[in-house]
Amino acid sequence: MSNLITRDDFSLVETGSQDFVTVLLDGQLLGIPVLAVHDVLNAQKITKIPLAPSWVSGVLNLRGRIVTAIDLRQRLGLGPREDGQASMSVVVEHKGEPYSLQIDNVGEVLSLEDQLFEKNPVTLDAVWRDVSKGIYRLDNQLLAILDVNKLLDFDDASKAA
Repeated sequence: MSNLITRDDFSLVETGSQDFVTVLLDGQLLGIPVLAVHDVLNAQKITKIPLAPSWVSGVLNLRGRIVTAIDLRQRLGLGPREDGQASMSVVVEHKGEPYSLQIDNVGEVLSLEDQLFEKNPVTLDAVWRDVSKGIYRLDNQLLAILDVNKLLDFDDASKAA
């Protein structure tokens, strides 16, 4: 994401902030860089894939494209959704392929100042630390920023689950 904006006089100014789509997953607030998000979807029909890792829910059809659905709860070692609780999805791209990250709910888009960004705390669970770029301290909670590339790096993914 570029930190430069154009003013009315066409000069460039450093913004010093980043924009994130916030999502909820088992009560935890997570942020995904807004430019990484292609779509936000309500519950979709997902077709199971035999012999896929447990955190791969299956595939879905999005405007004629086959999209791999990733259950973030399983991927991050969280408990399953309650029976009947529908999931939403945030579609991102990794290495030219679309992925649907299944989440509990979508929040809002936040623009956060760069100086508020912090490295991951040493006490953060190793699974989360491996897929997080860092955190922002908000009024009542922490916003963990997901690193989509690390989250979808299948070479390391089997170690994380």
